[in-house]
Amino acid sequence: MMLSPQLHKILAVAFFLLPFCAQGKLAGFLPSFPFKPLFGDRSNSADEQEIPDLTALAGNEHGDPIHQLEYRISRLEGVLRLNKMITESGGKIFATNGKKADFDGTMEKCKEAGGSIAAPRSPGENDAILYFVKYFNTYAYLGIKQSLIPGRFQLLNGAQLSYTNWYSNEPSGKGEEECVEMYTDGTWNDKKCNKNHLIVCQF
Repeated sequence: MMLSPQLHKILAVAFFLLPFCAQGKLAGFLPSFPFKPLFGDRSNSADEQEIPDLTALAGNEHGDPIHQLEYRISRLEGVLRLNKMITESGGKIFATNGKKADFDGTMEKCKEAGGSIAAPRSPGENDAILYFVKYFNTYAYLGIKQSLIPGRFQLLNGAQLSYTNWYSNEPSGKGEEECVEMYTDGTWNDKKCNKNHLIVCQF
């Protein structure tokens, strides 16, 4: 039995966010959310529980190791959602580690985590990325670059843009600004690729 694609996504997101998790508490991102396990031992009366341990998989009432892992990943997904460490739209999960990098660095970090740089294809996906941009009050690169035709932009796989949210009179780089950044109001601007912006990945 194999893990579902959704659980693979959550596991990848969890490892991407590990720098923000220390002993079950979020380090430097958002306030930790008090929660209790959905199943199992409820006798612990502490106000906060640690993020579920994904290593202790053997020998409990939840069945074989695969089912146990799926159960724990599902719980972890709930914690991440409640803490707004992840957002979701259009079947994608979006996440940030709170760090900044230039465009190439952002692509590398997202790829290392098993994802790709966030590229909105709808207003809902744009809003999912905007949540992090607003929270950190900074800009983020999108997975969009200029095509071989100056001033025309496309997804990184070469596909045409089916959705855009350009700021007024943008793009305006006249071929000299090959990347795209998101402003704190959710609109887009073409920009040089060497600026350090918030890393936002999609899974």
